[in-house]
Amino acid sequence: MGSISPAALEWRISDGLTPYPDALATMRERVAAIRAGTAGELVWSVEHPPIYTAGTSAKPAELTDPARFPTFDAGRGGQWTYHGPGQRTVYVMLDLTRPHGAVPVNDIHCYVNGLEEWLIRTLERFNVKGERRKGRVGIWVADRAAGTEAKIGAIGVRVSRWVSWHGVALNIDPDLGHFSGIVPCGVRDHGVTSLSALGIVATTHDADIALRGAWNEVFGDAAATVCAVAP
Repeated sequence: MGSISPAALEWRISDGLTPYPDALATMRERVAAIRAGTAGELVWSVEHPPIYTAGTSAKPAELTDPARFPTFDAGRGGQWTYHGPGQRTVYVMLDLTRPHGAVPVNDIHCYVNGLEEWLIRTLERFNVKGERRKGRVGIWVADRAAGTEAKIGAIGVRVSRWVSWHGVALNIDPDLGHFSGIVPCGVRDHGVTSLSALGIVATTHDADIALRGAWNEVFGDAAATVCAVAP
């Protein structure tokens, strides 16, 4: 079998709720195929049923309601994360041995910054200012008048022999009460928000359009610098 062109990036959107074990199996299979040169790269958007997933740094004590939803060992970096309806989870499988827009070859730090920038530019399409925070992976929305901030986008990645998997999660209209069964990403001092909680009416379809539109600004020909230092 011949090799697949590395430029053959596939965008896939799954309807309904994708069981988490199915997502893990699909990612493992695709990552192996990308590494073998028998499949192209994949950006895959899903919704999951309500679950908690543990990253490699997850602490058992930060799963505060273990009987509430099924839990899974994700194998990605990071700590505890919630996935559920109303949240768009996007799995990004790229060959990092080649450049992607503003992300250079074999640079995991810049790749993570690229995922953050992708979410920031996606949120701009809803007139929401997403921000980085030094020492906290993910995207935050600040209410400076109230002196508070909340997380709207989570990021958790794994890189296997320079092929990325896992990715990002954007809160559109999930039940924010479902986050109370964990300490999200190990951060106790700040809350979680969504587009809906910010007064923005949007669907997962709207989010898919915004994510697709923002992709080229970071990982494509229209890319700008993304490895800025967080404030």
